[in-house]
Amino acid sequence: MTVLDSREILAGPLAEPYARPVRVPQRPARIRPPHRGPQNRRRPAGAPLRYRGTGVLMSRASHRRRPITPAATVGLALLAALITVWLGVIAEFGGVVGATDSPAPVPNTLAVVQVQEGETLEHVAHRVAPDAPVAHVVDRIRELNQLESAALDAGRTLIAPVG
Repeated sequence: MTVLDSREILAGPLAEPYARPVRVPQRPARIRPPHRGPQNRRRPAGAPLRYRGTGVLMSRASHRRRPITPAATVGLALLAALITVWLGVIAEFGGVVGATDSPAPVPNTLAVVQVQEGETLEHVAHRVAPDAPVAHVVDRIRELNQLESAALDAGRTLIAPVG
């Protein structure tokens, strides 16, 4: 056996007050080249981060679905056609059965009326045809008299449906 160093290293309360510590030389750390594998590749500065996968856990169960048969396709097409025809019938016949509270139509009898002071076209329509819808009567008066606006002058004569 070969003795390399016989000095004692004292530490703690038994050490001499002015003893110099002994340094044990350390081996320099080995510098390893960067790993070139796909996981530790360094990206250039400013390059976007790359993520592998979606980050969403997916079920690994088999998700086999039965294919849609031609008979199912034809059945769904017939069902869609039946619903379309049914909605068309409802739209044609007015929707709700028993709705007899429809307003009276615009009267066919025409008369010449004079506009009173402060009257509007709606007032005239309500005065000459109180049972008919006012909006329809106003449209008919504007059509008969070729009015571009709803402004009326007092004393003007108009052709209006009365009834």
